[in-house]
Parts: sequence; C-alpha cells; structure tokens
Amino acid sequence: METYRRKTPEELLLSMYELHRGRLKIFIGPVSGAGKTYQMLREGQMLKSQGIDVVICAVSTNQSPETRDQLGDLERIPSIHWYKDDIEKKDLDVEAIVKRNPEVVLTDGLAHRNQEGAERPGRLEDINYLLSCGISVITTVNVYELEGAADLARKWTGMEVEYSISTDVLALADELVLIDVTPEKILQRLSEGHLGQRDHIPLFNKGNLSKLRELALRMVAEDVNYSLEKHREEQGLLGTAGIAEKVLVSAQYYWNGSIHIRRGQQIAKRLNGELAVVSFWKQGLPLSKDAATFKRSLWKLADKIGASMEEIPFRYKREIPRLLVQYALQHNITRIVMGHSKQNKWQEFWRGSIANSLLKHIRNVDVFFVADRAEQEGERVLPALHNRNKRESDSYHRLSSQEVMKEIENIRRGTFKVYIGAAPGVGKTYKMLREGNDLLKRGIDVVVGLLETHGRKETLEQIGGLETVERQRIDYRGTVLEEMDTAAIIRRNPEVVLVDELAHTNMPGSKHKKRYMDVMELLDAGISVISTVNVQHLESLNDAVEQITGVRVRETVPDSILQRADEVELIDVTPKALQERMKEGKIYAMVKVDQALGHFFKIGNLIALRELALREIADDVDERLEAWERNGSLRGPWRRQEVIYVCITLGHNAERLIRRGFRIAYRLKANWYVTYVQEIKQSGEVTDKHICELKELTERLGGIFKVIPNVIPGRVASLLLERSQELQSTQIIIGQSQRSWLRKWFRGDVTKQILRSARHVDVLVVADFMREEQ
Repeated sequence: METYRRKTPEELLLSMYELHRGRLKIFIGPVSGAGKTYQMLREGQMLKSQGIDVVICAVSTNQSPETRDQLGDLERIPSIHWYKDDIEKKDLDVEAIVKRNPEVVLTDGLAHRNQEGAERPGRLEDINYLLSCGISVITTVNVYELEGAADLARKWTGMEVEYSISTDVLALADELVLIDVTPEKILQRLSEGHLGQRDHIPLFNKGNLSKLRELALRMVAEDVNYSLEKHREEQGLLGTAGIAEKVLVSAQYYWNGSIHIRRGQQIAKRLNGELAVVSFWKQGLPLSKDAATFKRSLWKLADKIGASMEEIPFRYKREIPRLLVQYALQHNITRIVMGHSKQNKWQEFWRGSIANSLLKHIRNVDVFFVADRAEQEGERVLPALHNRNKRESDSYHRLSSQEVMKEIENIRRGTFKVYIGAAPGVGKTYKMLREGNDLLKRGIDVVVGLLETHGRKETLEQIGGLETVERQRIDYRGTVLEEMDTAAIIRRNPEVVLVDELAHTNMPGSKHKKRYMDVMELLDAGISVISTVNVQHLESLNDAVEQITGVRVRETVPDSILQRADEVELIDVTPKALQERMKEGKIYAMVKVDQALGHFFKIGNLIALRELALREIADDVDERLEAWERNGSLRGPWRRQEVIYVCITLGHNAERLIRRGFRIAYRLKANWYVTYVQEIKQSGEVTDKHICELKELTERLGGIFKVIPNVIPGRVASLLLERSQELQSTQIIIGQSQRSWLRKWFRGDVTKQILRSARHVDVLVVADFMREEQ
C-alpha cells in the first residue's frame, strides 16, 4: 500500500546505495548437471544481444556439448587456477574484472572456497565485492551447498559437502530461479558422459536425485512464500494467501494434549506446513498438579518436534473461540487441529460449545477434529497403507492371461512427459520445442502434433527442422476451425509427438472432448508425447487458483493425467521477469497487456501461482519417491488404511469439497467417497443436472459418488452417518453450515449433528471462502 510518509535519512542512503549496487541473480538446482550453467550462459547471450556488456569468468561446462555451445563469443576473463588433491580449482580474478568493469559477469559455483591466502575466503565474498563496485553478477549453486540443506542431504543421501554457505544468501538475490530437472534426465546425461567426472557417484541414483530435487523445490517455495507475505503486508492485506499450510493445534493441559499435538505434527509434515501450538489457561486459576505435569510434557514435546508454542490467558470459557480466531488471523493459519467436544446437546446449550462457536466465527480456516479413538488405538501416523510395497513372494506370482495383456499394454505404451509452469509465458512451449530438436539431432523421429505459439517470435524460431502434422479442419456453424488430427499422427506413427496446451477443450465435432484424451490415445498407440500445461489447469487446484486470482479457470485436466506422466518438469520464472515479458509483448498482443497486468498478471497473483507450482511439483516428486522406495518419502511413512468420506449439499461449496476430498485421499493413498442426501421435493431439471455434474467431477478425479434420494430434512445427518459407518470411513469431510438460524431450528444443523455423533472419526470442516466475500 502506497504511503505519503517521508523517508528517513537512513532509508534515503539505502536507496542511493542500491542504485549503485549491481544486481545478483542465482540459478539454483538440485545437483550438478541440472542445467544451471547452460541457463546462465543462455541468459548471458540474450543480454549481449540486447547491448549489455557481459563477460564470463570461472565457468565450468563439465564436458557438456550443449553447454559449450552456449559459450559462443562471450568474452572470457581468465580465472586463477590452482590445485587441491590433484583437482583443478578456479578462483575469480576480481582485480581483472573490476579493471575491465563490465555490466554483468557470469560465474559458476557460489559456494566455491578460494585458495589459502586469497584476499577473500570464497566466491560469495568476491561476488559481494563486485556488486558493491556496481557490477551485476549471475551465478549458480546446488541446493545441497546451502547450510541446513547440506545437513538434510547428508542425512538422506549420505553425501558429504566440503563447503556450504548460509541460506540467507537467497534473500540477498534480486532474482532466484530454480532449474528443475527430473532424475531420468540427470541419469541420461550421466550415461552420455555429459557430466564430467563425478565425485559423488552414489548420489546419482533415482531416489537420491529425487530427494534433492524435492528439497530444491521446497526451499525455493519457502523463499517465494516469504516474498508473497512481504508483498501482501505492503499491500495491507491480512490473512493467508492460501498457498503454504500453517497448522495450529489447540491443546489442553490434559492427557490427550500430546495426542493432538502429534496429530497436528503428522498433518503438518504431510502437508509440508509449519506447526504452532496454543494452550489456554484461566487467569488467576492455579494449575493442578496433574495439569502442571501435562504442561511441562507438552512444552517439551513442542520443542522436540520444532513447533512454536504459546500460552493464552482467558477470563471465561466463552472467550476462547474469539481468542483462537484472533490468533489464527494474526498468524495466517490455514488449519486448526483440536479435539472433539465431550459435551452432550444440552451441555453445549447451557455451557456453550467452543467448537460450535469457533465454526460460527472462523473465516477461511479449516478445522480438523481429532477422533476420540486415539485413546484406545494409540497414536496414528498419517497417512497409512499396509500393502503398498510388494511382498517378496509377489515376484514368484504367476501372471494371469489378463495380467499378462495388461503388462504388455504398459510396455507398448508411449512415454509421457509434461512441462508445467505457473502461468502463460514462462517458456513451456519454448522448452518443449528445444527438447524436440535435441531428440531429432539424436536420430529420434519427432513431429509437432499441435503447437500454439501465440505469435511469439522466440518460440517460432525454436521449431527448427521439426516436421508438423497438418491439423484437422472442422466445420462448426459455418466457420472452419482447426484441431489436432490425432488419426493423422497415428498414421504417421512417429516415435515422439509434441502437443501443446494439454487442458484445451476441443471443438464440437471432434472425436474427444478434451485434448488430454487425444494424448491418451496417442500414448496407447505406442507414441511418446511431450506436452505442456499451467498449474492453474489442474482440476483439484481450481479453488485455490480462484482464491488467489479471483478467476475461475474453466479448462481443467484431471490430476490423474499428471500422475500418469513418466516425467513432470517445472519451468520456473520470477514474477518480475514474467511481467517484463508481458510488457514487451512476448506473451499477449500489446492491446491486451494493460488489462492482463491489472488482473491475472498482477505481481501478487504471479508470486502466489509460482509458489503453488513449486509446492505442487514437490508433492508430485514425493509421491513418486514413495512409489520407488519403502522409506523414501520426505513426508513420512504410511501405517494404516484410510477411507475418506465427503458429505456435500448442492451449495456453491460442493465442488470445492469434492476437490478437497480428492487431494486428501491422494496424499493418503486412500479410497474416497462422496455422498449427497437429497431431501424430499428437491428434484428438478436444474437440480438433476447439477447432481450429474458433481457425479462427473467425482468420477473424473477417481472417487465414488452416491445419491440418497427422498429424505425428510431431519434424517439427513443420520443417513450420512450410516453411510460413513457402512464405508468404515476414518475421516469425514464436511463444509461449514450455510443454513440460516431459522432453517437450523426447524431442520437441524447437519454439521453439528455429525460432530456430535462421529467423535470416533476424524472430521475436517472445510472453510467456506464465499462467506467473507459476501
């Protein structure tokens, strides 16, 4: 938010210093060979073509021909060579660079340590000196070379890092860009001899590479989250942006307090979120001996698991919900974890209910009620599955004829790769075409099945020698429209086909309704596909994207399509760089630029979408890691079978509840069900159509949908609970009640009734985000 406050002398001096200081851009990757140097050199070539004075010093290509090609005619300032244990090292010749005084210098190895006796201890200090001289620097770093990350890398992969630098350096960067790469691509580069001599060969296996990749994604996501919170603070915006999860446990000084904290820890770990704990005590009331003992144990537990803990005083019990809501708002909490109430209906009426009052006043925060069964069954680990990994005896199992045919189909099926980005214009199509040309040079038969360049010159130039399959022409209401000709591609039968915009809706008259269905047909025909999609087009993220941008994305793809991909690679671009591309007309036509920058492409939206993309791909990496390794997941192992049960109405929140049910079930590897109880006289053409749409959405996401028809209003909650018992559900998902107090009086409050009668089950009450807007 703009302010008219006059700057202090210190602020004026800082502003003047920053005017003269060079800019720092860091390319960060999971491991050597990810392509950081390649991207840095490409950036240098682009800057040079724009008239910027660029030089390179202490750059290592690691024998990669693609990287060597990017050196081109860039001016090189010789580095200072020395040896340690017969390994050549390169220091920056800072004096020569300052004397040459370029606008930008490109250099590798941000964590590099200089030889003993050098004026400065390492490259970071050299770079800081160059920045103070007004010289901008573009450099590279591996995630395991950052403090904290180095410890995790040692723990997860067993690798030892000789030198590391503080993670604070990421905050100093004017631009931080992640170079994402799949383990498959790294292993391919290694086998082709493009990674030079590797000191940490044990590091280069699929599991270790995936762990480092996930670590890089999450570290950059945290950095982006910090910039998002800073931006929202400057804009005067309160509350969470809906990206990073922040879990708050409300724990009593009682025997079940540790269970609730442990449950909160499991949820936070699974969601990769922060964890905080609060406890309430009445002013002036001394703690009993038991309560004091529980207090010491809870504080010790919170400290052990790395959760913050705070004690909040209250004067009377009915004040607790207001204090909890206030704390949640101030600390950007996304989910509150607490125990079920133990009061009956009349006790709740006379004494007041913390849970009911909280649900009445909370906004944009989910509330998770921990099942009472934890007292009998002990602590549960989230999520749970007994038979995920194959038993040793399974390798001796003789396949049936149907299983043999299925395995043959899987072997014959083409390979599927998806480039994903946070928004249009990040460079997905550009990267897809470059990969297509690289494959063509290796003798792979590659064609373009469908390309949307949107008139972007740089993208058009990347087509190179790729053959394009002519599009199918469809006559629609007197207008001839073009779509991808799937049949023609199958007849052409290439090894690989490039297909843009996976979420596109085909024209009426096409064989398939959506382009991703065409892609599935191509894969089934044994043709490999490389495609592109934006994160906002994933079905389960539809609500989160609308919350961030205010735009409801109509073209979506089921998340299962991404899960079916053999490789998913993120194209990361900073929001400012994306806005610059927009202003230069490289994304949309110039007539649309101002409108886009004022709406979808606002800086706050782009930061939030970037974080969403980083976290989503990190989760995807973790899911794949769980499939490869028994204990590979960074989010914890599985212990128990879960069944997710979603209860919906036909209100505006129905689709959101279904998507939330899917995302939770997917993370827990659980079966999930959706039930709608249709009250008497609720049937009609519009209602039936809406039910069909909800059923289609559920089934598209892999759930099972059921309607219980012709029910009197007072029986809704009991029938939902009967269905829950029948399914043996372990978690019920419902929305905040949208009924007026009068309707609740006559028909009952379904949410309250379920909470009162399902205390043996975890219950998640999903926030109604429309309420705040109304």
